[in-house]
Amino acid sequence: MQKVRFGIVGIGNMGTAHCKSFLEGKIANGVLTAICNKRTSKMDAILALDGAEDVVAFTDYKELLHSGLCDAIIVAVPPYDHATMVTEALEAGLHVICEKPAGVYTKQVKEMNAVAARSDKLFGMMFNQRSNPIYRQMQQMVADGDLGEIKRVNWIITNWYRSQNYFDIGGWRATWKGEGGGVLFNQCPHQIDLLQWIVGMLPTKIHAHCHFGKWHDIEVEDDVTAYMEFPNGATGVFVTSTADAPGTNRFEITGTRGRLVCENDRLMFDRLKVDEREFCRTARAFVNPEYRTCEIVTLGSNDQHVGIINNFANAILGIEPLFVKGEEGIRSVQMMNAMLLSTWLDRAVELPIDDELYLEELDRRIAASTATVKESADVVLDISGSYGGVK
Repeated sequence: MQKVRFGIVGIGNMGTAHCKSFLEGKIANGVLTAICNKRTSKMDAILALDGAEDVVAFTDYKELLHSGLCDAIIVAVPPYDHATMVTEALEAGLHVICEKPAGVYTKQVKEMNAVAARSDKLFGMMFNQRSNPIYRQMQQMVADGDLGEIKRVNWIITNWYRSQNYFDIGGWRATWKGEGGGVLFNQCPHQIDLLQWIVGMLPTKIHAHCHFGKWHDIEVEDDVTAYMEFPNGATGVFVTSTADAPGTNRFEITGTRGRLVCENDRLMFDRLKVDEREFCRTARAFVNPEYRTCEIVTLGSNDQHVGIINNFANAILGIEPLFVKGEEGIRSVQMMNAMLLSTWLDRAVELPIDDELYLEELDRRIAASTATVKESADVVLDISGSYGGVK
């Protein structure tokens, strides 16, 4: 195999961007051979681009899976269909990258992961924010023990303002039937994934307050504040919204050896002279620990989605190891489900959550929903700069 043949299922905003990455030659060891979408007009726009002369279009994804035209596919459809399409692609003998989130609820993600575990094909998640050098550096510093024992994790991520029009033109968005959630499932999967990946552990307990349609005419959450407890006793707060203007993106991790702050494209480290636990036991009253502040210089390029796809193609060819394993996607789904379940039950919930209870509560919202899930407007938005990076 000289180059990996890719198919893309779902030609919306993200799928269109992936198509252009291939056609513009950004995927060194991959070539676009097939696309699939229910609405042909969006595929016609791709087929009219330079380099798309040999790309074959399908309106039925199952036909694409069994066409023999692809070695791998990228699933870029609404979240409810992720697990089904990933499962069927793996069973058809294809490698798969799944867009975020891995699924809407943990039960379906666990079933998908079970199929992936039996498959000899690669399964990856499109967690493109893990390619950001700043986040990679934070993860490495925590893993290396530079912060000592983690004590507190705080992330305020409210810098993705969305107008009402954004929801109006995306017919499946912001409904229990079509998306299964709001800001947690659409904007925040990357940050929730990064949080647990960087600190190296999942919370054991979450108590969240999700507000549904607080700032927009939608039925799902658009404003969230969640308190978290971790296995080592650390605590954390996660805050997000699609209505703050101006928004904030500040990620702060405090450990016994100091504090990391990621904000405005900069990574600052307040390094303690002495571990705080030792200082606490030995210092005189009213004396604060000494520290020095330094900016951490990060190396490497921030390749985002292109970086994930290039790595996936290279991993298929045996050139390098897979960077993000698809099975890891359940961690962020677990946390998102826990935040909603905590709100619905009005109490703290422990992780792992009760899969059946969550699905029962979600089904209740779906049954009571008055929203109409319709086709999205026939428009493709420019999503550059909308990935919730460190800015």
